[in-house]
Amino acid sequence: MNVVGWLYGFDFNWFGMKKRLLILWLFFLGKGLAFGQADIHFSQFYETSLIRNPALTGVFNDNYKITVYSRSQWNSIANPYQTTLLNAEYRISLGQNSNDFLSFGGLGYFDEAGDLDQKITGFYGAINYNKSLNPESNSYLSFGFAGGYLQYSFDPSKATVNNQFQNGVFNPLNPQMENWPTPKMNMADMGAGINYNFSPGGNNDATYMMGFSAYHFNQPEFSFYKTYGFTENIRGNGNAGMIKELTDHFLLQLHFNYAVQNTYQELIGGGLIGWRTFAQYEQPLFEIYAGVFYRYQDAIIPVVKIKYKHMSIGMSYDINVSSLTEASNMMGGYEITLTLTGNYPPNSGSGPALKTACPRF
Repeated sequence: MNVVGWLYGFDFNWFGMKKRLLILWLFFLGKGLAFGQADIHFSQFYETSLIRNPALTGVFNDNYKITVYSRSQWNSIANPYQTTLLNAEYRISLGQNSNDFLSFGGLGYFDEAGDLDQKITGFYGAINYNKSLNPESNSYLSFGFAGGYLQYSFDPSKATVNNQFQNGVFNPLNPQMENWPTPKMNMADMGAGINYNFSPGGNNDATYMMGFSAYHFNQPEFSFYKTYGFTENIRGNGNAGMIKELTDHFLLQLHFNYAVQNTYQELIGGGLIGWRTFAQYEQPLFEIYAGVFYRYQDAIIPVVKIKYKHMSIGMSYDINVSSLTEASNMMGGYEITLTLTGNYPPNSGSGPALKTACPRF
């Protein structure tokens, strides 16, 4: 959960404790927040790359990939998180006589929650060098770097405070008379990661992947009050996965991810079973996947994904099983992903022909 959005999402008029809750909220906003903030996340995390590990940029079966994410969370508790993200990746061969690849990526996202219109806006670019270690096992070691821009903001005019209550009656026209902090934070961010994937065996019918990354290692200032010494916490991330062709038509996918950011931790993992059909024994024509994931102490997540040629749609829903169950009624949130992949034309004269060996997952 994004701690900033969680704080904004509650009504500070509960139980007649408006003033004390507002002070507590400002304390967390200006100081305590720096010790517990958490980045955005997705249940279909395996479809993301740049926000997990920049070394995953370009590690997929085709040469370009464009994905749109939409997530709505905690609709039953308060104003929900609404997160939208656009991710694009592209990779090129480094020459006719080389199995190495260079990958480029970019993303932009917008996250909004709560009565005070708390917003997080982010833009990132990434570059990833995929070094071929063994073409026969399709083995690659990738080194990725990412840089970006983040903005956190809120709208103090939408807050309600004690000064706006006269004789027990709320009037939004009454002045707030509060000393608000600066409603925007702007910061540069940096991330880096390493990833290893390989396909052992003569048929290369199974691919394994593992990697590590870190974001915010430049420690940008993180305080609406511009308080010196409060910085964005470094987020460490570990990723692992496997794709296995069980038969010509059935596949098994396993995906795991662990993230830690100061006191916040997230462990999520699970799998998908896929069935596919072919057109003239070439590329798969139609694929359908179904599976389930589990976010530790938080949610059970059923997932369905349908793919036709190079276009796919994935749908998931978080069934909340944490201590928030009483308030959430087990309704965590839904998520939709739309993906387009493809290859640049071989021998088109615009660059090297597509090689059989390439980083993939």
